[in-house]
Amino acid sequence: MTASPLTSKFADIALLTDRRYTASQAHEDDWYLSNILRDDALLQQALEDAGLSSVRVDWSDPDIDWSGFRCAVFRTTWDYFERLPEFTGWLDRASTQTRLCNDPRIIRWNLDKHYLADLSEKGIPVVPTRFIDAKSAIDLPRLLDETGWQEAVIKPCISGGAWHTYRISKSNAATLQTVIEPLLSDGSFLIQPFLADIQKTGEDTLVIIDGRFTHAVRKVAKKGDFRVQDDHGGTVYPLDPAAEQVALAERTMAACPWNPVYGRVDMARDDNGQWSVMELELIEPELWLRHHPDAAGIFGRALARMLR
Repeated sequence: MTASPLTSKFADIALLTDRRYTASQAHEDDWYLSNILRDDALLQQALEDAGLSSVRVDWSDPDIDWSGFRCAVFRTTWDYFERLPEFTGWLDRASTQTRLCNDPRIIRWNLDKHYLADLSEKGIPVVPTRFIDAKSAIDLPRLLDETGWQEAVIKPCISGGAWHTYRISKSNAATLQTVIEPLLSDGSFLIQPFLADIQKTGEDTLVIIDGRFTHAVRKVAKKGDFRVQDDHGGTVYPLDPAAEQVALAERTMAACPWNPVYGRVDMARDDNGQWSVMELELIEPELWLRHHPDAAGIFGRALARMLR
């Protein structure tokens, strides 16, 4: 089974990718694109089984007529945060021409990690977070002293894939401040305590489709690193999560201001051993369907119900 090539022809569903992943076949040594195509192929087969045609489409392709699709589903638009003005402009235009999944209101809300404050206000246990406004002055050594955090992680509020994500301690805070200060001219940052369990155990990801848990994976950083993404050498393992994790993931998804059709809840244990939500991925979450092929069928049927 292979994913359909990109095309501007009409279809029921456009599976949105970005221009780096438009090939319909991967070189034998390109494991990254191979994973993308395997996941997309599973979803396309599930959509076909539900009576829906689909094609993979570069979201930024100027030649695409979005009105030719009944729906566009965000899959691997993993360059959006590096092309934010272009992406948000496209979002405005495309949402007038076709249905977007997830809903564009959710996309705009989930774009900026200030949504973590919204979740916290609704009683979701979120990793403690301090926000640093764009163009504001920062004093990272002083901030560590104020919070009492021995180590912390700092990253942009609009980002993905550990982009400009740094681990801070008192020994490197002053140096990293010189890195962060120029970036604050373009956007805000957040800082959170470094959770030791991420290096010890990993970060757990639970996928939710139509409000219900489908499957989970554990992401483990390579030795000496804290970034769990496979882009940075991390490894992914299938996971049978605890019941309390499933309940937290479903409750987190239900706390969204609009109902997502699909998404991902990333969590880890805090230093008190309690599960805390790290991020909520509703724009273009990697779903690891290749590890759980049955979830592709659940996703395909959910999209079919949405269109009905």
